[in-house]
Amino acid sequence: MPPPSFSAAACQTTLFNALRSAASQHGSSKVILEDAERQPLTYKRLILGSLVLGRRLARETAPDQVTGLLLPNVNALVVSLFGLNAFGRAIGLLNFTAGARNIQSAVKTGPLPVVVTSRRFIDTAKLDDLVEAIEATEWTPGRKARVLYLEDIRKEIGGKEKLIGLASSLAPNLATPKARRPGDTAVILFTSGTEGAPKGVALTNANLIANAKQIFTHATGALSSADIAMNPLPMFHSFGLTAGTLMPLLNGMKAVLYPSPLHYKQIPKLIKETKATLLLSTDTFLQGYARAADDGETDSLRYVVAGAERVKEQTRALWAKSGTEILEGYGATECSPVISCNLPAQKQAGSVGRALPSIECRLTPVEGIAEGGRLLVRGPNVMAGYILANAPGVIVPPPDGWHDTGDIVTIEDGYIHIRGRAKRFAKIGGEMVSLAAIEALASGLWPDNTHVCVSLPDPRRGESLVLVTDKPDADKAALADYARDQGFTELWVPKALLVTQQIPILGSGKVDYAATLEMAREARPLL
Repeated sequence: MPPPSFSAAACQTTLFNALRSAASQHGSSKVILEDAERQPLTYKRLILGSLVLGRRLARETAPDQVTGLLLPNVNALVVSLFGLNAFGRAIGLLNFTAGARNIQSAVKTGPLPVVVTSRRFIDTAKLDDLVEAIEATEWTPGRKARVLYLEDIRKEIGGKEKLIGLASSLAPNLATPKARRPGDTAVILFTSGTEGAPKGVALTNANLIANAKQIFTHATGALSSADIAMNPLPMFHSFGLTAGTLMPLLNGMKAVLYPSPLHYKQIPKLIKETKATLLLSTDTFLQGYARAADDGETDSLRYVVAGAERVKEQTRALWAKSGTEILEGYGATECSPVISCNLPAQKQAGSVGRALPSIECRLTPVEGIAEGGRLLVRGPNVMAGYILANAPGVIVPPPDGWHDTGDIVTIEDGYIHIRGRAKRFAKIGGEMVSLAAIEALASGLWPDNTHVCVSLPDPRRGESLVLVTDKPDADKAALADYARDQGFTELWVPKALLVTQQIPILGSGKVDYAATLEMAREARPLL
């Protein structure tokens, strides 16, 4: 079979139809999906389940409205997603770790008149407060959002509906006349708000399919349909949705879902049980798995791909003990999300790899920064646009299709090197100082701990640096000595250290910079 090639034109379809095409190519009887309850689904069962559930959900929702999903990584989430897509519904994936206020903001911004969830999930995760918050939210003046439970929906699906679903699976084009178009919004993801107010990111069918195909094409020779992908990353984040779920399903790879990335002991055991060959994760979680895994539990893994945050050297060292190399990638929710990734045979130390097929990169100068520039990207995976809280439902497209990542990068021989976020530079004494570089400096001295550098207003120097760390005995003098030995000037040494028991993190594993900055602001009088 010839190696796969990427064609943006071939991505001009819907998620549901792309799933059907994958089933036709790889065989409808192939087991393609499994969750922690070890209930495998073949392509045929996934498509049938999507049509049956999707038809029933279509009766409770409107084609021109967005339907919310509040579910963890379980088979039912995937069935619901493809089912709603088959019947022309856009989907808003809600972050159940974000808190009631952010959930309410998402319901209004989407807007999301109906949110689908599970009683079992709500009870197990103790999320009754979120349900109450949703039901108290007016998605439009005078109309409050409704919550539907999958358990209730399933009780109402009888033999007739199942027969219709079976017949529909034989001729889905006739059965789903209201299916969305490739350029229509398929999924809305809501940003964490770490650097401002949360907003919606509208990703089309074509965006998501393109990125799923771009990833697989980029990894030609490394990945195949025989691989098994372990995905513990939540689908309300784009890495878990596209790289962890859609990429395997649409390319013939079995996907194994796990509902929480924080279960450090259970995930290595499931890797062993399912013989997973690919793990998608973040630096924070990878450290936890490496430390918790028993001997041999991760031996089946051929590749570990990390994104969402910089991979620390100590994390690489932990995985190297079992002979596993971490391949680092880079992306943004607005890009569906993957922009670049290192490969086993094509990698460069310190980089996040080369851009995926059909992605254009452009650097714009940044005042005060001599090396590199601000990265803008354009391609078939770049979002339809933002949905802002002050204009619910209105999509604001990126100018000329270019998304400004906000990251300062250099590009060497095609390899992208992240130097820091534009918003994560501080101007001190007229010099631009990278907060990420200071975090890397602290990690070099104290590799077993987590460090976050933030900047606070300073009347004398413009800004001053505070290093927030979970190292109990962190010492500023020791950091200053180490910085001097590494060739850094005094300007790069944080003015103060704030020791905390735990650095705030988001559900994706990323550092919650907004919460960390607030901690530093509140502690400032004591520093």
